[in-house]
Amino acid sequence: MIGTWDVLVIDCPDPAALGRFYAALLGMRVVSEDAGWVELASGPGARPLIAFQKVSGEYTAPIWPGQDVPQQMHIDVKVDDIGAAEPQVLALGATTTGRGTDTFRVYLDPAGHPFCLITPND
Repeated sequence: MIGTWDVLVIDCPDPAALGRFYAALLGMRVVSEDAGWVELASGPGARPLIAFQKVSGEYTAPIWPGQDVPQQMHIDVKVDDIGAAEPQVLALGATTTGRGTDTFRVYLDPAGHPFCLITPND
């Protein structure tokens, strides 16, 4: 195991509204909310989270099951050390996008879906 599932992030035009929908649907609670970002969990401090992220610009809804507009979500994987985890995910077949910060880095899985390695910013 390289890391643990921490957050499933779903892109959307209105994070608060979509968060309320999924909270009611799944019996979860809004545990964090600010401009452009809402997190749901079973309770305070619980993991994993479902997060809703406001897209910049015009939102285009996914078309399912077609691929003209693919699904828009990614998983965040929490690791203790991004530098140590990166070669492991690359060895599994991931590719780096070259994007990120000291606390997260974005990769593509072998099918091209984005995911992030994240670490707490201590």
